[in-house]
Amino acid sequence: MALRKPNNAPHISQITPTAAIAGGELQIRGKGFVKTDRPRVLIGDVAAPLVIGSDSFVIARVPEGASAGEVVVANGEHSSESWACDIGVLLAENLHPVASPAVDSFGNIFTTFSGSRGQKTPVAVYRIDLNFNMKPFINDLMNATSLAFDRHGQLYISSRYDGIVYQATPNGNMSVYVEGMGVATGIAFDREENLYVGDRSGTIFKISPSRQIFVFATLEPSIAAYHLAFGPDGYLYVSGPTTSSFDAVHRISHNGEVEVFYRGLGRPQGIAFDAEGRLYVAASISGRRGVVRIYPNGAADLYLSGPGIVGLAFTPSRALVVATTNAIYRVDAGIKGMPLV
Repeated sequence: MALRKPNNAPHISQITPTAAIAGGELQIRGKGFVKTDRPRVLIGDVAAPLVIGSDSFVIARVPEGASAGEVVVANGEHSSESWACDIGVLLAENLHPVASPAVDSFGNIFTTFSGSRGQKTPVAVYRIDLNFNMKPFINDLMNATSLAFDRHGQLYISSRYDGIVYQATPNGNMSVYVEGMGVATGIAFDREENLYVGDRSGTIFKISPSRQIFVFATLEPSIAAYHLAFGPDGYLYVSGPTTSSFDAVHRISHNGEVEVFYRGLGRPQGIAFDAEGRLYVAASISGRRGVVRIYPNGAADLYLSGPGIVGLAFTPSRALVVATTNAIYRVDAGIKGMPLV
């Protein structure tokens, strides 16, 4: 027979968002959080620092080392029932991604050490295998920026240093695929295997399978980089932070017409769709930073909380891979990603 919690035990009624990585903040609502002492929050068996603590509302920051997603609030005498959250597990650190990681059809994760403009780094692209071992994949490349796979399993890498998009085979042999892309940033493939490349000045290039280059669309210049992904409607979705604090995600039709899909984000960067057509954006919304989820009807919420997030990707096992400015996390979200091509 299950033991009933005493009436004066804390009770959690809601935690938002439902996922977080280290440094992210969970907003916890309920009652009875204060009794004889300040509330205490545990994530698994790790104590979480409090930003705000009151009898009905607590903000707790996810500490380094937290992984188990059971959240408990204690009031000095009693503890609440546990509440399940998805907490990211650190896979790799001491990296420098500037865009989303890429995941192959087997679930291997590829990420960059991009470096500052013109900086030569010992390793440009790393591969994290299914056992979470990280090994160098590409060495001789300057300022690796964005990554994308084609349907044949070859990895494409843009360089904002030389305006080249490189092609790499599964064993790491690299060659030039196309050049002259300006300050090349985001890349993505459509269903017809055309490659799209964002140039920081605002141009989106389209490269046909025969490597003919077209100007596909023009947007406002970005202060950081463009991030590209195709949606279930076949439109190309584009994010890129500008000098505004109220940035938009744009979408571009097949004939290059640009329109605003969603406005109201702070510094939107990497983007990815799930199989239900929801768009996930590394950005802030209403002053809260992390991964914003935008629904097909235009509603939006903060799906995951965390600092310094620059990109994300879904894996075949329905996990979410999150890239910050120096690390890679895995969140067992149970969300199926949309096929990339």
